Amino acid sequence: MGSEYRGSVISQTTSPSAGGTVLRTAHTADLSAAELQAGRALMDLAFDGDFGDEDWAHGLGGMHVLVHDSDGTLLAHGCVVQRRVLHNGRSLRVGYVENVAVRPDRQRQGLGGQVMSALERIVDGGYDLGVLSPSDEGEKLYRAHGWETWSGTVGTLGPEGPVSMPDEDPPMVWGSDLDPAHELLIDWRDGDVF
Repeated sequence: MGSEYRGSVISQTTSPSAGGTVLRTAHTADLSAAELQAGRALMDLAFDGDFGDEDWAHGLGGMHVLVHDSDGTLLAHGCVVQRRVLHNGRSLRVGYVENVAVRPDRQRQGLGGQVMSALERIVDGGYDLGVLSPSDEGEKLYRAHGWETWSGTVGTLGPEGPVSMPDEDPPMVWGSDLDPAHELLIDWRDGDVF
């Protein structure tokens, strides 16, 4: 695969229907500095500059899915990081999906679907459920993959205890059998909590 890749390749497939792309799954620790820079640059391109360093940092430390073309150009990216939610007296391990983006000139070609399928495999294999905060543009993709909008209330476990967030846009959940009659409290983090 060339010297730009290091570490073990967890998953690699080629997809002739997507123009000979290569899908790779790897932990943040197995990505080179150049790959991380390419991922960060893709976020700026895909979100038209409305994406900050704090947003990027939310996706570090987890599993990344990268789709490259045959020349090694990064076309699509997404990642899953571990978070915790409290719900109805239980603490659940959540696969939180972050930093999903496709190059604008390669959108609507199935690359986002490839990324989501790989991320969902990670969530299914390692977490109690999946959670994400959808952008308006991404919501249609997530719905097509079976993600559902959380219909209950949300909050966070802030530094001073539980904080309800009645004005927060509801997250989307995957593989959830949770009861929306009980609040979903997610762990605190700097920046956007969801």
